[in-house]
Amino acid sequence: MNFLELVKQRYSCRAYKPLGVEKEKLEYILECVRLAPSAVNKQPWCFRIVSKEEDKVRLQQCYNRDWFKTAPMYVVASVLHDEEWVRSDGKHHGDIDIAIAVEHLCLAATEQGLAACWVCNFDAVLCKELFNLSDNEEPAVLIPLGYAEDEVKPKNRKPIEAIVR
Repeated sequence: MNFLELVKQRYSCRAYKPLGVEKEKLEYILECVRLAPSAVNKQPWCFRIVSKEEDKVRLQQCYNRDWFKTAPMYVVASVLHDEEWVRSDGKHHGDIDIAIAVEHLCLAATEQGLAACWVCNFDAVLCKELFNLSDNEEPAVLIPLGYAEDEVKPKNRKPIEAIVR
């Protein structure tokens, strides 16, 4: 599949089949994440795999939605603030770097026949507490991962003329 077709297939899945994710596919996806670029190659991130039932239940407290509970596993993507690059004007790049890596994850999942969704509207303070994250680690994105129960939704995007100047 070419890159444009891959991008067209990636969508925010909100219904998952009760099937596990194969170890080989997860390893492939995580290797794609590992190779994601970051500012000054700092790689200021941590990706936690949440697949044990008791850990999934804890994470679901941070984002209590029925559709979220259908995922067979999750990835918690965190920024490590003491490792992120800071531009000379004080701008921190950890959020940008984690975004690049998370989209690598989502695109790799799509290529492997899996589905994912960015979840940023969650209780990050509770997540940090429940998973005993260090002071420098900020959970930025929760990513449910699995086989889609629903289908690719048409994307409502602006025309090219509206975004390119």
